[in-house]
Amino acid sequence: MDHETRIKRLRFRAWHRGTREADLMIGGFFDAHHHRWTPAELDWFEALLEEQDVDIMGWAIGSIPCPPAWDGPMMHAMRSLDFVKLPS
Repeated sequence: MDHETRIKRLRFRAWHRGTREADLMIGGFFDAHHHRWTPAELDWFEALLEEQDVDIMGWAIGSIPCPPAWDGPMMHAMRSLDFVKLPS
């Protein structure tokens, strides 16, 4: 699959998680950062999307321990939540 098709597919999957909260966290993270990701980081994100939303969100907000396989620079960026635009 070409890069542009992969990005469109990942964007759709990131924004259609099942709950509004997961859509905002995972989709917002994707939109804010994907343009800088390497192919390996895209692979990481694509694999992350196979995990349960409740786990991804728990790891990102720190309410449950993050498994070592997911705990790295990408999860740390997700934890920063600097991409979330909260209503004022």
